[in-house]
Amino acid sequence: VVARDSVRIAFMIAALNDLSVLVADVGNTYLNAPCREKIWFTAGKEFGSRAETKIVLVQALYGLKTSGAAWRAHISGNMRELGFVPSDADPDVWMRAATKLDGFKYYEYVLIYVDDILALGEHPEKVMISLSEIYRLKKDKKTGKAYAPPERYLVGANIGQYNLPDSQKAWYMSSDDYVKEAVKKVEQKLSEIGEQL
Repeated sequence: VVARDSVRIAFMIAALNDLSVLVADVGNTYLNAPCREKIWFTAGKEFGSRAETKIVLVQALYGLKTSGAAWRAHISGNMRELGFVPSDADPDVWMRAATKLDGFKYYEYVLIYVDDILALGEHPEKVMISLSEIYRLKKDKKTGKAYAPPERYLVGANIGQYNLPDSQKAWYMSSDDYVKEAVKKVEQKLSEIGEQL
């Protein structure tokens, strides 16, 4: 999974190079990847007339020890087909050389955190469209869109943009909600034994 520091650096790159940022969530992540080894089981009575037959899994399933590795290998292959290469510093940061309409040369980035995808570029929607042709991207319940600018959460952190006094924008990441939830859980546990923070 992509490191939080890599996400922070990506937001800094986006701010410094005036790049747009979009996020998406891949639906049924592990079911997209083929199994990397032969896995079989004997069908139970819920299979009706096929009970007791041998079933061979062809797609990774949640709960299998190798599903995460199968998904990572699968999406890595697709990222390479789209022309991206993994960063040496973080193999879940993918980059591809690009040129803005004004001739400015830069890199487009895609950061992958299991099923969360963060794309940076002049037109990151093009990357998201390519990925949506391969994977089913979950649609946001409010907007109905499969990808959007990050508004609240990513990689378990609060995400947002500050509008600076000089009208520039800066991204931020914080663990505010995570810390609040942790403190709440500690307070609940302490109250169960008659203690307080």
